[in-house]
Amino acid sequence: MSTVSPIRVLLVDDHLMVRDGLKTFLSIFEDIQVVGEASDGQEALRLCAEAAPDVILMDLIMPEMDGPAATAHIREEFPEIQVIALTSFDDRDLVQRAIQAGAIGYLLKDVHPDRLAQAIRDAHDGRSTVDPTAAQALLRAAQQQPSPGQDLTKREREVLALLVQGKRNKEIGLELTISAATVRLHVSNILSKLQVGNRTEAVSVALQHELV
Repeated sequence: MSTVSPIRVLLVDDHLMVRDGLKTFLSIFEDIQVVGEASDGQEALRLCAEAAPDVILMDLIMPEMDGPAATAHIREEFPEIQVIALTSFDDRDLVQRAIQAGAIGYLLKDVHPDRLAQAIRDAHDGRSTVDPTAAQALLRAAQQQPSPGQDLTKREREVLALLVQGKRNKEIGLELTISAATVRLHVSNILSKLQVGNRTEAVSVALQHELV
């Protein structure tokens, strides 16, 4: 007889019937044990401390606190707990938010019980499982999002290059023969296009993506 403890699973979904269905599916696997249920993200956070799950099956669209927000909080407070996003939708934004929040896997709710069980085992071992439809959504998103700085003008790239050199606005203006006000405008545009909050971050992005 095996002495290995079963994988402890927390179900998080605002629909009771869905949770009941998941419990029924998972009850046939001896190495998996459902240790708790939550109807929203806030309740899930509380149960993480009480039930000490190894893996969470997390719905994404819920009242109070949605799945991605709950996942982010859980991964920050309980980094040892793995989260699998489990939802009825293959929406690209939902996929991105879930993965960015720290979910190790993403599956649709019509997944076969055997595949779901294996995804739980994989998550417990630190391995990712992503539904093919979700993977395609992530790939499309990556293809549609250009690298930072691709929309910079030639003059903005010149200003950015001088920012990388550590030059201040006055020095940039003198070197490019433009006014300080024009330099400020270019710097503002650069920060906006790179989606950063200050010059230091702009320099970091420029170096990381070889923009200059």
